[in-house]
Amino acid sequence: MPLTMNPTTPQEKHLLRDMRAGAFRDRYLVYDRKSTDEPNNQKNSLKYQREENLKFAERAGLPVASLSLSGFCTDGIIAERHSGFKEDNNVIINAAGMVQYDIARPKFRQLMQVLSKGYFKGAICLCWDRMSRNKADDAIIAKLMRSGIDIRFAFAQYDDTSAGALHMDIDGMFAAHHSRVTSEKVKLATRNMRERGICTYKAPIGYLNIGSSTEKPFDPDRAPIIRRMFELYAEADMSLSDMARWANEQGLTTPPMRRRRTEAEMLEEDEDEPTSPKVCRPVPKTQIHRILTNPFYLGMIVGNEGGYVKSSSHRPLVSQKTFYAVQAKLGEKRVSVHYENKLELPFRGLVRCGECRRVFTPYTAKGIVYMGARCKPGCQNSVKNLSLESIECKIGNVLENLVLTDDELIEIEARASTDIALVEQKRHEHLAENERQKRKVREDLKYLRENKLALLKTGAFDADGVVKEENRLNRKLLELQQAEQDSDATMTEVMESVVILSELLESAHSSYISAKPPRKERIVRLVFSELLLSENTLSFSCRNGFQALESRLVSLGCPTAWLSELANPSGIREGIAELRALLAEL
Repeated sequence: MPLTMNPTTPQEKHLLRDMRAGAFRDRYLVYDRKSTDEPNNQKNSLKYQREENLKFAERAGLPVASLSLSGFCTDGIIAERHSGFKEDNNVIINAAGMVQYDIARPKFRQLMQVLSKGYFKGAICLCWDRMSRNKADDAIIAKLMRSGIDIRFAFAQYDDTSAGALHMDIDGMFAAHHSRVTSEKVKLATRNMRERGICTYKAPIGYLNIGSSTEKPFDPDRAPIIRRMFELYAEADMSLSDMARWANEQGLTTPPMRRRRTEAEMLEEDEDEPTSPKVCRPVPKTQIHRILTNPFYLGMIVGNEGGYVKSSSHRPLVSQKTFYAVQAKLGEKRVSVHYENKLELPFRGLVRCGECRRVFTPYTAKGIVYMGARCKPGCQNSVKNLSLESIECKIGNVLENLVLTDDELIEIEARASTDIALVEQKRHEHLAENERQKRKVREDLKYLRENKLALLKTGAFDADGVVKEENRLNRKLLELQQAEQDSDATMTEVMESVVILSELLESAHSSYISAKPPRKERIVRLVFSELLLSENTLSFSCRNGFQALESRLVSLGCPTAWLSELANPSGIREGIAELRALLAEL
């Protein structure tokens, strides 16, 4: 795993080289973390943790590394403001059995990297819940400690015995439990407040946020302008641009706020509040539209179920008559744009976000084609944009993995007789079950037709019900007959078809590598029904008979276990025919 540190000065580059050369191998790093869950807890203070950890290091005779790297540590002390409870749910298990997942805390991730490489003897932390509050990070810390990394805690001591290991497990369990309880309390309190109509979020322009959820008073400077905006838009024929100009002429600005902190500022170790000045900014046209469509000005807030409910925290700024008159005028001016000539860019609508399922749309920038997604709020997928070339490379790797390897072909051939016999036995069992179901459906149809009048008289069915039931049984019978036809092919024939499909897919992969993007897209649309991108992982679902090749990638047990799961031989034959036709055109 490469280090993510980026030294900015020659001195830092020299220190980084010394670290990699083993200059701090007998030294310790100090890790302090300020939780975002309990900002008022003194134990959460970075200053308090730093003092206690340095006192412990001095008492125990643990030398702290004199290392300062921007964005990581200062004089060997790492200070991080981040929740230790939140973790990424994405997990990758590769063919070699290696498990990969993302560590949410950036500085903690760097600490684990340098410790795992043996650049330092160990780390010092106040207690277990400052180091971790989730099981995934607990596992990393425990593995490092078992590998010989010396991790010390100022407020706890774990003996190298089974009792010490139990003590450590209990501390980790209670650290995670504490965060879960805190999260549940916050969610429950928020839900109860919304149930009572209390506003639990920041009020928009026109109201004052005075630090109280139960009181959102009018802003004496901005509220009259907002009210007049609604009245003017309802009465006059004004565009949003005209309204934005008028509002700015009246002196409407956003409430004072600081600019968004940069990534470097987020990694700073100072505990003091940001010192950048709060400034008021002009209100743009896009924000004018959000103001005119916000039910908050009707005295409503977002409720627990996502809809709007009456607020007990603030009074309405505009009347319902004016508000809905504005909505009507906005609706009249809302025009859908349909492009007659769409940009001919490949892979449109093919790739989606693996978290929120939003589509990645192709676009060009500086002559290069990229894929970008506007993910839903809260989506944990950090990959929002990437080049088309990188996606093509990932898809090419997936196509290559779908092809049967030489070892798999040899294994299949060597075990064909026994495996096929077992699978054939299962196939005959399925056919017998299918026949029993067909016989039951035929009996139900016969009974329905012979006793139709009696069923109508007794009220068991009405006329429409009889027709619907008869149609349902007929459809069921057709499905069973089709399933029986699909099972007529022996497993030997199915296996031969799968091998042929694999050979054709290998040819398609060769064509894919050298083909232009439009031709690559044709191959991809033929093979895959779904492509999902999450972080740097591309997951997929195959179409038709290609599912037979996909199933072997997720089967457990022996290499030929997937053979027993083969189904839809007609789909495999269809896939062969379509792929042959496509290769002939390419």
